[in-house]
Amino acid sequence: MTEPRASRPQMPGYGTSSGAEGMLPWSWAEQRLRDSHDYWVSTVWPDGRPHLMPVWGVWDGEHLWFSSSRGSRKIRNVRAGSAVSAATDDAHSPVVLEGVAEIVTEQAVLARFLELVNVKYGTSYGIDMVDPATSASVRVRPRWAFGLDERYFGESPTRWQFGR
Repeated sequence: MTEPRASRPQMPGYGTSSGAEGMLPWSWAEQRLRDSHDYWVSTVWPDGRPHLMPVWGVWDGEHLWFSSSRGSRKIRNVRAGSAVSAATDDAHSPVVLEGVAEIVTEQAVLARFLELVNVKYGTSYGIDMVDPATSASVRVRPRWAFGLDERYFGESPTRWQFGR
């Protein structure tokens, strides 16, 4: 993955720095994406209503992955074309990303996703856990990400733009 381009987001009224000093490195965001136990995933209903749910997931260095039953609201929203926003579980040092979601069905790719899940969560799920007949595995390709460290609120807000 090419290192995303970092910039200072505009946060009028918050007194945040306008310079590059204190911006967070991408490695800071990646660590939080890898280590988060849960992720808050947001999709949009076809009529425009928001839908937010916690999920287990994994960051593979390029994508955020999660799975759910085929009939879940979040999967129906993704199938209807909803973009996805996701946030890590630590509100004091969050990483938020927004991107394009796709449902993946290729067995070799699903096996790799399942391996990452089993290692991260200490589980031993079999391939039936991600069987496309009963579940949907979602790969989110980020367009941008945002992070901040509450301890350094005035200097740390950083936005990363992905060049795709």
